[in-house]
Amino acid sequence: MLTVRVREALRRVIRPSTTHSVSALWAKSLLNAVLFFCIFMVGLPALADFVFPMELPVPRGPRVWLAGAMAVVGIAAWVRCLDTFSRQGRGTPFPADAPRQLVTMDLFSRVRNPIMVGELLVIWAVALYLSSAGVVIYATAMSIAAHLAVVYVEEPELRRRFGPLYEEYCRNVPRWFPRLSR
Repeated sequence: MLTVRVREALRRVIRPSTTHSVSALWAKSLLNAVLFFCIFMVGLPALADFVFPMELPVPRGPRVWLAGAMAVVGIAAWVRCLDTFSRQGRGTPFPADAPRQLVTMDLFSRVRNPIMVGELLVIWAVALYLSSAGVVIYATAMSIAAHLAVVYVEEPELRRRFGPLYEEYCRNVPRWFPRLSR
């Protein structure tokens, strides 16, 4: 019952973009990205580390290099997907300005949720870099929340909006773990 109410409320919030300029879509996407980055990749991890500051025994050298590589890959994927959303989808990742067209090219042809994969890579990179139990708990909670949001909100909405086209896409492209070859 609660899931139905939440889904109906979100259906009213999720709207296709009415913006036609790719530059304006990019500007909106960048604003969304900066706000998301500041809140979910800096602010909340810092709070999690403050609340539960236990340091995990991870050697500094490997954790710094691996965390750096994860962050670079995550941010690069994120930026690339913002461009694909703006150009092909004619929208942004923000639900009230969602793409008008189903986005299936570029990184979206390898995994259905490359934006969230990129975001989660950065969050896990922060957790690894700080080697903080609080941030690991936060990253785990964000991973679970992302999965639930995709399964119970995003996918039903995309099925409703794009029907058989989205069903075909789901059959051919994995949800979370990219297919490296076609």
